Amino acid sequence: MTLVLTQSDFRANLKEYLDKVNNEEETIYIAGSNQRAVAVISQEKMEWLERAIKAKEGSLEYALARDQLIQRHVLPDDDIVESNDEYWNQFKA
Repeated sequence: MTLVLTQSDFRANLKEYLDKVNNEEETIYIAGSNQRAVAVISQEKMEWLERAIKAKEGSLEYALARDQLIQRHVLPDDDIVESNDEYWNQFKA
């Protein structure tokens, strides 16, 4: 889930919102007075995002980072593919 807050609301409830970021994997957007916003995410989520960006797509490192981001609801889960003859025939030469 994502929360969108004003600066004053975030400031008034800082501990509560930081706990949500760390304990509940929330992402918080704080709207500024200049039509710009900042995002607050956990350090762990940020590290997985950075690992996914730096890793070569298709590598084990990328797969691990992607899996972690799916678990944290940053990325959508992959569609489940039904394993049937039609599915397996696409790999035959």
